[in-house]
Amino acid sequence: MVDARRDTRRRVPRTNEVLAEPRVAAAAARLGRPIVKAAVARGQQAVREGRAEPDAVADLALASLPPFASSLRPVVNATGVLLHTNLGRASLSAAAVDAVTAASSTTDIEFDLTTGVRARRGRGALAALAEAVPDAEAVHVVNNGAAAVALAASALAATPPSEPREVIVSRGEMVEIGDGFRLPDLVASTGAVLREVGTTNRTALRDYADAVGPCTAMVLKVHPSNFVVEGFTSTVPVAELTTLGLPVVVDIGSGLLTAHPLLPSEPDVASALRAGAALVTASGDKLLGGPQAGLLLGRADVVLRIRRHPMARAVRVDKLTLAALEATLRGHRPPVLAALEAAPDKIWTRAERLAGNLVTAGLDAEAVASNAAVGGGGAPGVVLPSAAVALPTAFAETLRTPAAAGVPPVVGRVERGRCLLDLRTVPPERDDDLLTAVLAAAHASRPDR
Repeated sequence: MVDARRDTRRRVPRTNEVLAEPRVAAAAARLGRPIVKAAVARGQQAVREGRAEPDAVADLALASLPPFASSLRPVVNATGVLLHTNLGRASLSAAAVDAVTAASSTTDIEFDLTTGVRARRGRGALAALAEAVPDAEAVHVVNNGAAAVALAASALAATPPSEPREVIVSRGEMVEIGDGFRLPDLVASTGAVLREVGTTNRTALRDYADAVGPCTAMVLKVHPSNFVVEGFTSTVPVAELTTLGLPVVVDIGSGLLTAHPLLPSEPDVASALRAGAALVTASGDKLLGGPQAGLLLGRADVVLRIRRHPMARAVRVDKLTLAALEATLRGHRPPVLAALEAAPDKIWTRAERLAGNLVTAGLDAEAVASNAAVGGGGAPGVVLPSAAVALPTAFAETLRTPAAAGVPPVVGRVERGRCLLDLRTVPPERDDDLLTAVLAAAHASRPDR
């Protein structure tokens, strides 16, 4: 029989007593009382089950607390994919992060502080976008790239019951992107009728011309984004499509506002507008390097029609996104462009230094040549020379699930039986964090630790 006076389970500290402990109270002020209270309850349960001493509840609670109130965790992207959709695509610049923090409180988002009356929502971000692409007569912003395409189709080609309106699109551009999302389904969901022309690999101007009729509302040209068709192929340039006398809407996808020398085949907004496109849609969180947003740039009459459509309210962008977008457009070069333009020799030097430090620490590591990619539906087929640190395969899992507090998860890739940490997607200032994470993972995997 257990002696009640010696049974530690009967000496479980009261919840309020633990919450009043200064360290626990400070955590509650930072994360919120419910999260901390749940952690305290877990510590108390450990005492009841005999797995911990009563005076350890506060320490157990603090050790189990997440770094943030959100379940989202910052990770180090060492995959070699600059715009990894599963990792949130583009990282925001420091200026954009500061702008989001400033906008997190009440702001003048729809208020003119000088006159004291209502003002246009997001006017600063819209002005910055217009300045970045002078070829656009007008601009608009919605909450993501798919919303931009859907809103354009709704405003320009929605189907009244008595008069079906058609959108002409090449069969070679009927794309499916991540998670089973299909662009044809998106356009059809707006009520527009899709008119497919050409074949999978070849579409000519005459195919479009033959399809034009009294019900045709617009021509939609879509960048394939995440695949390349090679061989016996042909597509119709924007300039030729404009000769059909219809509004040409171009979805470039990747968000490249102007041409970039490292991506000569990647479509950009400015070039499409100069070629005669009535409207160009793009994403903000890809090669632009900003927050998730749908960008619409084009003729003033077309953008006004889109902006005044009832659906525009349903896809309205929030204040945090507007703040981050404006700071991205006006601030310093965003991280995605820094990664894209990084010199391969400098990446190799970093890989050698990091691998050397790991070898000195007794780990099986080496610097190896690597190939990175843009990702996120941008520049399909483009290979970016890079360098990586190669480790045993087991590190792929231990780096993703660090046991030590304060160590960020690191996501690499497994290739040829090795875990590769590609440094093109790791900012140079995070090399020390990467070294710490690998050493912590090695320590956690030792059976005698």
